[in-house]
Amino acid sequence: MAQIKTAEIKVPPLKKLTNYPEKLAPGHRLCAGCGASIIIRQMYMVASALGYELIIANATGCVEVCTTIYPYNAWKSPWIHNAFENAAATISGAEAAYKALKRKGKLPTDKKVKFVALGGDGGTYDIGFQSLSGALERGHDFIYVCYDNEAYMNTGIQRSSATPKYANTTTQPVGSESFGKPQTKKWMPEVVAAHGIPYVAQVAPSHWKDFMEKFKKALLTEGPSFINAFSVCPRGWRSKEEEGILVTKLAVETNYWPLFEVENGKWKITYRPKNPKPLEEFLKLQGRFKHLFKSENRHLIDELQAEVNKRWDRLNRMENLTREE
Repeated sequence: MAQIKTAEIKVPPLKKLTNYPEKLAPGHRLCAGCGASIIIRQMYMVASALGYELIIANATGCVEVCTTIYPYNAWKSPWIHNAFENAAATISGAEAAYKALKRKGKLPTDKKVKFVALGGDGGTYDIGFQSLSGALERGHDFIYVCYDNEAYMNTGIQRSSATPKYANTTTQPVGSESFGKPQTKKWMPEVVAAHGIPYVAQVAPSHWKDFMEKFKKALLTEGPSFINAFSVCPRGWRSKEEEGILVTKLAVETNYWPLFEVENGKWKITYRPKNPKPLEEFLKLQGRFKHLFKSENRHLIDELQAEVNKRWDRLNRMENLTREE
C-alpha cells in the first residue's frame, strides 16, 4: 500500500495562505452561507501552498451549476463538467491519459499535478457510487472530495442516503403520517475505507487547520484518497446564512460529524470535543428539524442522540482496534 510522505512538509500559517491567488473567482452563484465554496477555497489554498496544480472533474450539482452559468466560469484551473454519476470515472480517464502522455515524453515530468473529483452527497453516496468504487478499486492517483450537504439540494431538496434521520425533505416531508426521512444516514467514510485505499478523512471547514492538514496528506498520497467534507446548506436546512460556521462547529462539537482519518488502514480521531454538547444544540438551528422540538416528539431527539453516541463509540473502537494491529 502507498505510504504518505508528510513528515517534512508543512502547511504555511493562515496569514500566509491568504496571500495566494484565489482559484475560485468571486461572483459565482452559490448561495450566501453555502459551505461548498469555503471547502473549495480551503482546498485550493493548500494546493497552491504546496505548489500543486489541481485538475478537477465536477459532477453535476450545486457547485457545477452555480460556478459555470454560460458564458461565465468561476474556475481558474483546469475543470471538467461531467454527468451526475461519473465524476470518478471521468477523473480516472484524465489521470490515466496524463500518465500515458508523460511516459511518451509529451508532457513534463517535474510538474506537480493532482487530479480531483468533486461531487455532492447525491453524486457520491448514491448516483456516483459505482464509478467511485471502481476508481478506488483500480487504484487511480486522485482525490475524491465530497461536499456533503445531506440532500439533493440542486434539484429541490430531495432526500439522499446522506440525509439524516427525521430530516424534512421534499420527497420525505413531515406530516401527520411522517416524521421525515425514516432511515439513518449512511456512514460513507467507512464504506470507502473498506476498499483498502491509502487515505480517507472526514473534515469540516470550521476546523480549517484540521481540514488543511488532511488535504495535504491527500495531495501527498500516491493512489486514491477520499475527503468527506461537511457542507452547510442554508436553503435546504432552513438555517440562517450567517450561522453556517456556527452550525458546522456544532456538528463537530456534538459528535454528529466527528473529525477522523483512516491512514493506511489505521483509524484515528483527530479532534475530541472536551465537553461534547447535546445534539439538540445542532438540531435547533435548522428548520428541517423544527418538528422534533414539539413536546410529543422529544423522544425522537433522544433517539437521534443515541445514534450519535453509538457511532462515536464505534469510531473509538475502530481507532483502538487498528492501533493494536
